[in-house]
Amino acid sequence: MLILGLTGSIGMGKSTTSKMFQDEGVPVYDADAAVHALYATGGAAVGPVEAAFPGVVVNGAIDRAKLSAEVVGNSEALTKLEAIVHPLVGAHRIGFFEQAKAEGHEIVVLDIPLLFETGGEKRVDKVVVVSAPADVQRARVLARPEMTPEKFEAILARQTPDAEKRARADFIIDTGQGLDHARQQVRDLLTLLRTARSA
Repeated sequence: MLILGLTGSIGMGKSTTSKMFQDEGVPVYDADAAVHALYATGGAAVGPVEAAFPGVVVNGAIDRAKLSAEVVGNSEALTKLEAIVHPLVGAHRIGFFEQAKAEGHEIVVLDIPLLFETGGEKRVDKVVVVSAPADVQRARVLARPEMTPEKFEAILARQTPDAEKRARADFIIDTGQGLDHARQQVRDLLTLLRTARSA
């Protein structure tokens, strides 16, 4: 089974591209969605995170704003949180792989926003970077509610620069020319990979 790592900076269209892979019948593992599920009522992270950071659970679920206030800018607290959450996400991901294999899928996608930042490229076979021109990215992000130029710059500062991501990618999906163009690139990539596997 070929594991594609899908990543891209904020506003590049990664979530939309991830959905395009799903539309083509490829199972997609969404790391962010996995964490949301772990933090929700009944999620496996709720108990251990509350034990480590008392007061962050509200109505049986982790309040992300309260948790953020505990860990942002505090590397010790963040390390403590990651030690709880990463193994849970890892177990969740193994379940995803097992199901995809049982269903006979040849290709799966791991949608990981901070792929390069967390060394995730070592755990995938090929890296697909979703990219768009900087002016397109900026316009998309600043159109979001609650977003300011300052917030945008702060987020960018934490992410590996787009140029570096592109340089380290095995494949690039350019979303700057509209949805149809991006969708065709996804289809072409899947055709290429499937042909290579059956050769």
